[in-house]
Amino acid sequence: MGQDARQRWQQRYEAALAGGKVRDADFTTLSGVEVDPVYGPADEASVENFERIGYPGEFPFTRGLHATGYRGRAWTIRQFAGFGNARQTNERYKMILAEGGGGLSVAFDMPTLMGRDSDDPRALGEVGHCGVAIDTAADMDVLFDGIDLEATTTSMTISGPAVPVFCMYLVAAERQGADLGKLNGTLQTDIFKEYIAQKEWLFAPEPHLRLIGDLMEYCAANIPAYKPISVSGYHIREAGSTAAQELAYTLADGFAYVELGLSRGLDIEAFAPGLSFFFDAHVDFFEEIAKFRAARRIWARWLRDVYGAQTEKAQQLRFHTQTAGVSLTAQQPDNNITRTAVEALAAILGGTQSLHTNALDEVLALPSAKAAHIALRTQQVIAEETGVLNVADPLGGSWYVEALTDEMERQAEEIFTRIKDMSADGTMTAGILRGIEDGWFTGEIAEAAFVYQRALEKGDKKVVGVNTLTGSVEGEEPLEILRVSHEVEREQKAELTGRRQDRDDEAARAAVQRMVEVGRTEANMLPAMLDAVRAEATLGEICDALRAEWGQYTEPARF
Repeated sequence: MGQDARQRWQQRYEAALAGGKVRDADFTTLSGVEVDPVYGPADEASVENFERIGYPGEFPFTRGLHATGYRGRAWTIRQFAGFGNARQTNERYKMILAEGGGGLSVAFDMPTLMGRDSDDPRALGEVGHCGVAIDTAADMDVLFDGIDLEATTTSMTISGPAVPVFCMYLVAAERQGADLGKLNGTLQTDIFKEYIAQKEWLFAPEPHLRLIGDLMEYCAANIPAYKPISVSGYHIREAGSTAAQELAYTLADGFAYVELGLSRGLDIEAFAPGLSFFFDAHVDFFEEIAKFRAARRIWARWLRDVYGAQTEKAQQLRFHTQTAGVSLTAQQPDNNITRTAVEALAAILGGTQSLHTNALDEVLALPSAKAAHIALRTQQVIAEETGVLNVADPLGGSWYVEALTDEMERQAEEIFTRIKDMSADGTMTAGILRGIEDGWFTGEIAEAAFVYQRALEKGDKKVVGVNTLTGSVEGEEPLEILRVSHEVEREQKAELTGRRQDRDDEAARAAVQRMVEVGRTEANMLPAMLDAVRAEATLGEICDALRAEWGQYTEPARF
């Protein structure tokens, strides 16, 4: 790489500065010391394999995607929220935006996540409890009432029924008069992680992949800024994986979606930038930073060397981060504020593009308004008071961080080899499908979770308030947690009944049937699904029709 690496970085930074892409801000320490926008070795040639570290904004992007770091643009403060019905969640969204939140992230209730209507017998007692209930496009209208979707980035955390829910979002935007081509946000969609960890699927993998391929094609042609797949490691980590397993399984899933796009004849330079990632920020501070840095480096190298992406934009890994829900404790819950702050700082120093901070009470229930406000302020304090925005990748070149980054990469590559060894045709996709069918991923995660639990029980790993420093806290009062009234379920079911009565029922059923018929061809299903949503077909009706056509999936037993 040589000394010209610093010169290349300098040229990129000066171009960003001249183009107005560097914020006009005070880049000094609290004591008034002016800091440089980046730091590196005095002699790059003296650093072995310096090209693997490099400078921000340069392949393999170990130190970040942009030469400016957060001097150019801070991460998006995005709070994950959803509870009760669409009206209640809409009020929470308006509070988040009014208090400085930069984007919305929708949490759905369990019936919605499973493609069931609120009046489905299997939804009893679950409506609105772990997120917002969405049955029809009319619910989506209420959810975003008074919120300009063309001007607001919106993330939706849903995978099994992601495509019909996305169609409802598009119809709500249409009804606002938005230019759909200008919509920006992220849809989770990642069905592989459901089979691997979260277990919220509707069908066997193949029909899910068909829908995902249709979604990729539709967004590439019609909504270029929208990211149709957020490849999710978060749920893999929350299920008990190690950091290296989270990293490797997530990137392997991402490689499989690249293979899916290529199999559809899509241009990798066009669709790869539409793939984003969603990682967990756990409490082991330096390991998490190393994980994020390794993720960028691995993705860039594989996209270039294996899949043939030539442009930097197609080689860059963009990711959202959420602090670790599994690290929160019911014991001494105020400690969760500290855990969340540490995890948030790890994500930021690792170069995340957006961040959600969990609330202190989420181990017990959906966050209260007060707890959500503290979580939001946690990000804002870090952004405004700590100086982390001033220098790109301030930990770059740390012997410890670089060694951990290398180790994360080494472990991930070993796992990639094991997955590809399961493949019948040499593709990552075939290896993942075989691993799912054989229960390999489930077994590996279960073993990692067992090892960690045993370390906790032996006291080798410490958790304050759980297996160390467990004494009661003087003056601590029980938390007042958010409770969703059963009245929400009754109201949601009544509204759904009314919407069915008010719609043209024959037209809705006919639109669903046309969607199924399109599914029997090789045509893209999204236009027909959009028509069904415009006719006020419900989520359950759409998903039930597809279940009837494609069948349901049963996970193989593994003991």
